[in-house]
Amino acid sequence: MNQPTNELGFAKPESQSENALVQVDQSRAVAEVQAAYVIAKKFPRNQSECYANIMDACKRPFLAEQAMYAYPRGGTMVTGASIRLAEAMAQAWGNLDCGVREVSQSNGVSVAEAYAIDLQTNTRVTKIFHVPHVRDTKKGRIKLTDARDIYEMVANQGARRLRACILGILPGDVVEAAVERCKKTLESSDVPISEQIRKMIVAFDEFGVKVEHLEKRLGHKMESTISTEIVALKAIYKSIKDGMASREDFFDIGLGKNASAEADLDNLLADKKPKVNLKTGEITQDDKK
Repeated sequence: MNQPTNELGFAKPESQSENALVQVDQSRAVAEVQAAYVIAKKFPRNQSECYANIMDACKRPFLAEQAMYAYPRGGTMVTGASIRLAEAMAQAWGNLDCGVREVSQSNGVSVAEAYAIDLQTNTRVTKIFHVPHVRDTKKGRIKLTDARDIYEMVANQGARRLRACILGILPGDVVEAAVERCKKTLESSDVPISEQIRKMIVAFDEFGVKVEHLEKRLGHKMESTISTEIVALKAIYKSIKDGMASREDFFDIGLGKNASAEADLDNLLADKKPKVNLKTGEITQDDKK
């Protein structure tokens, strides 16, 4: 039996008690939004102070390491502020309401909304997107049925849209200044460059990107890597880790020496396999040299 719906398509409460709870919840949500706008108007942000807070946040090495992403497009490398930097900037800028919420869920697909609202100017940026309840793996697509897996999938897809919403609210010059500040933080790190290189090699190895792949992209040996290149590699690593791009987008990942040797061995063994004459049934051995 289908549950009755209202004019907006949402299921109607099945009892008067449920209807009362829904009305109370809606009233509370409206009151919270109104209070947020009132407080924002009463205590407006000091842009100079907020800008200084953002610059201070970008001096933190841990944030700086996660602050940028990079991906190839049209033969060029596109870089920008990551979701982690966008969230830190939103907190420092103040009077912003942002987040991701699931609007509906049916037929194996979630409809979600990412949003960012400047409570002072009432400027709003929203993005509606659909998330199928499937995960692509090397063995094919796997249907998700666990609520936690579905939630994590929606949150992961929503993070990219949330980043775009927040950056659509914040002033562009402030975002660019924050990215440059993060680059300087990484370039002036107290960690020796040799240690940074070692950690970078270990990190990329998790994705099957070996030293020879890194050196081919850089055009020189890893020990010759400079700080600006470390910054670029960290942005690439962040993009691969977050699923914004694949390792093949940045590196020429082909058959390694071991894989090639195994392929040659397989071909050799294939030549040594006994062959059957279908007419006579005779088994012969074709030894190719």
